[in-house]
Amino acid sequence: REVAALTGDTLNLPSFEPVPVTIDDRLPVTISAPDLCGRFAGRIVKGINAAAQTPDWMLQRLERAGQRSVSVLVDISNYVMLELGRPTHVFDLAKIASGLEVRWAKAGEKLTLLSGKEVELHEQVGVIAANGVPQSLAGIMGGEDSAVDPATTQDIYIEAAFWWPEAIMGRARQFKFHSEASHRFERGVDYEHVVEHLERMTQLVLSICGGQAGPIDDQKINVPEPHQVSMRLARCRRVLGIPVTEEEVTQIFTRLGFEFTVADQVFTVTSPSYRFDLRIEEDLIEEVARIYGFERIPDQAPVAAANIVVETETHKGPHRLRAQIAALDYQEVINFSFVEEAWEKQYAGNEDPIRLLNPIASQLAVMRSSLLGGLLANIEHNARHRQSRVRVFELGKVFMRDASVKDGDLTVAGVHQPMRLAAAAWGPLYPEQWGTKTRQVDFFDVKSDIENLFGVRAAQLRFVAAEHPALHPGRSARIELDERVVGWLGELHPLWLQQLDIQTAPVLFELDAEVLMNVPMPAPQRQSRQPVVQRDLAFWLSTTVSYQDIVDTLQRTIAADTELTIVKQFRLFDVWKADAQAAEQSLAMRFWLQDSESTLEDERVEKAMHKLLVALEQAHQIRQRA
Repeated sequence: REVAALTGDTLNLPSFEPVPVTIDDRLPVTISAPDLCGRFAGRIVKGINAAAQTPDWMLQRLERAGQRSVSVLVDISNYVMLELGRPTHVFDLAKIASGLEVRWAKAGEKLTLLSGKEVELHEQVGVIAANGVPQSLAGIMGGEDSAVDPATTQDIYIEAAFWWPEAIMGRARQFKFHSEASHRFERGVDYEHVVEHLERMTQLVLSICGGQAGPIDDQKINVPEPHQVSMRLARCRRVLGIPVTEEEVTQIFTRLGFEFTVADQVFTVTSPSYRFDLRIEEDLIEEVARIYGFERIPDQAPVAAANIVVETETHKGPHRLRAQIAALDYQEVINFSFVEEAWEKQYAGNEDPIRLLNPIASQLAVMRSSLLGGLLANIEHNARHRQSRVRVFELGKVFMRDASVKDGDLTVAGVHQPMRLAAAAWGPLYPEQWGTKTRQVDFFDVKSDIENLFGVRAAQLRFVAAEHPALHPGRSARIELDERVVGWLGELHPLWLQQLDIQTAPVLFELDAEVLMNVPMPAPQRQSRQPVVQRDLAFWLSTTVSYQDIVDTLQRTIAADTELTIVKQFRLFDVWKADAQAAEQSLAMRFWLQDSESTLEDERVEKAMHKLLVALEQAHQIRQRA
């Protein structure tokens, strides 16, 4: 058909003259699932020679089409499939003598296919059954139990049917294989010429294998209604960009064998029974373009305004975010969004992950709710390949159950899909070099990277000691911004470290990418011309008090007292403990003080420092060091 349409030559189809019916034998067939099978035809052929040799002319044609010879009946069936586009199936009549039933499978039924593969069926796959036992996967592949045996088979039953594409679509992939029959039936096969194609199959069987043919039983239960599609000539011209004429379109549709009418330059086409892809106006326009010739349609560049889109300063897009973390010496990785179920339980504490209906691999069966598992796999892979230093990051979506999410253009009901940025650092802090002492990356190195990502908002971050399923219970922190949890930071949990093929624990973090992408612009401030005064404060405090507690107290005190607005910045610069078991530790902090209008006097500086010291004494019972 395609060659005839493209060249304009006459299409010569094989003849479908009915073969003489010389026996009266019939096989009862029951169609119990009209939504599976719309039409079913079959006939008995007796006294065949199933061991006959396939003719050379047929073998050569099959070989040129990429088909290997199996047996004469299989070769004939494959030949008809290639010639007419219709898969057929041949049963050994002796094995199905009680009759056939076309139905949906029952859960738990099993079937051994012609390929030798055994499959366990479910209720959404169709079968042809005999004596209540499945004998064939409908429209996909026959079963071994009713297969023809060249050594013993004398009588056969030839079947040709119309299977609804929706009933076949994806079924073979569910059982992890592919067949020529399923490839065709899931795209739609001619439903009007079932009997004619069965006659062609019978012709070849009788001429090559001999035998006597019985009458055809044809059950037309539920076939598609002819579908009409309209195409406006003006619309066709506008879409293709060429002044195609009414006469040219008429000639193209005639060559394609379409039944159509024309009125006021609107073509109304009745889709043929063998074309399931003609549903909308654009489908007909595509047919016009195909036969007219894409090479004849001139190239025409689209006319569009060349506007440069400048990203606003208050929004950091994915590209800028990737560039920023890459500048911190991290390399980007892209991992699968579906992961091992064990990862979800271990690294995310997710006992009810979102499962895939048809995973590409059995171990990749759930959607990720954290990016950490993929990064740990990246580190382990690199460690196995003798890499001693790994710093990787990933920017991607995670998937969590959320009943409040509704269906939309970019959303799926019940699934929350936030964007996350996660990174992992493992091995030495710096690449090996002669001028720097080698040490392993630690919690505070990665904490500095996080502060760098947040920029001007780094001072507002709070790192609160907390536990996370993937992280070391004593070396992890919850990251808060404006009293909202925005991420996690910590070393890998020792339990999970033992399961990985690495010696030292990587440091990981995972952040809400949306928070990083929204960048508040600080209000411009006039720079003071007055000198800066520095003061150091060293004190003893209990090891149960965290540095974050000290920072919170200082920030609250400064914000509550107008006389402390001269305190511009403070930073920890020394920590000392007598030993690991000591109950107290010494912290040394440096403060920078500056007034915008005048030079600070010692009395004012000492008063401010005294207020800060008193606040720390009252809140945390510190003792100033001499």
